[in-house]
Amino acid sequence: MIRVLIAEDSATCLSLLTEIIESDSRLQLVATASHGAEAVRITRELRPDVVVMDIHMPVMDGFEATRQIMTDTPTPIVIVSGSIDVKQVAVSMQALRLGALALLPKPSLVGDVDFDEMARQFTSSIHSMAGVRVVRRWSPAPSTRTPPPPPLAPAAESRPVELVAIAASTGGPGALYRIFSELPDDWPVPILVVQHIALGFVEGLAVWLDGASKLRVKVATANERMERGTAYLAPDDFHLGLRDKRTLEISSAPPVAGFRPSGTHLFHSVAKHYGKKALGLVLTGMGDDGLPGLRAMHDAGAQVLAQDEESSVVFGMPGAAVAAGVTDVALPLDMIAGRLVRLVGKTNEWKQND
Repeated sequence: MIRVLIAEDSATCLSLLTEIIESDSRLQLVATASHGAEAVRITRELRPDVVVMDIHMPVMDGFEATRQIMTDTPTPIVIVSGSIDVKQVAVSMQALRLGALALLPKPSLVGDVDFDEMARQFTSSIHSMAGVRVVRRWSPAPSTRTPPPPPLAPAAESRPVELVAIAASTGGPGALYRIFSELPDDWPVPILVVQHIALGFVEGLAVWLDGASKLRVKVATANERMERGTAYLAPDDFHLGLRDKRTLEISSAPPVAGFRPSGTHLFHSVAKHYGKKALGLVLTGMGDDGLPGLRAMHDAGAQVLAQDEESSVVFGMPGAAVAAGVTDVALPLDMIAGRLVRLVGKTNEWKQND
């Protein structure tokens, strides 16, 4: 049984979430809280397996409650949002930096045509998050120090990297925030990103990352010409790839191993068009999405990096790549931006019209 605490001040939403959790025989609702301070106290006393947390609550909001729980009693936290408004989602993303694992939409009302599917996805996410090992957060703020650049093999120094491709899942938004915030304002190449996230939230993720970074961060569009210094996120329920070396391709092709967008789809496309002039990066996440595509990049001579186990929220995706022998190095999160800067270089000759 997975023991769940719900922190929600709306009686209507609390009733809905309660009904969904109690409909799953593998979940047990151990308590409810009407504000963040109560959620902190109950988590300390009852030690639930998962906390389902609203953001906007009286007395103490979900941000401060998340911060205190992750400092005092580290517990998997799922943030629920009643709105997919881009600005509201971007605000809610801050909870992921404080240690929350996922941001999910509140399920629709009972009787709505999509209720059963949304409820199934909601409970499935709770099951997944309950198995995540979380660590104590001493401080939510990223370090301001510049990590020392890790050593590079001589061959790596000589490879011109013209494109960076990234895949991530659970814990990925926070990892992307950290990396993007540390890249310089003269970052010279495009970055393509597949981030597994609940439907409706990718636009808010882009706004959140754009505000934290000197890069321009946006959701990719079909047939868009790439620009230097820009990061492109795969749109909801579409694969992201390349039509040619400078043009994005958005595809509704079938999911790859259950994923759309798929890291494997992205990496295969990048390997095809850029070969050894690309860099693949796999960040924290469940499962092994991206592995076959990373193997294609590795075989094409591209650099392949992984986030290391200690700094990953979940070492599934990077761990699979490391175990398969397709990565050049696994790095702690605070060293990834430095490695990217060294491999890409500030004198990169990437031009939009090549």
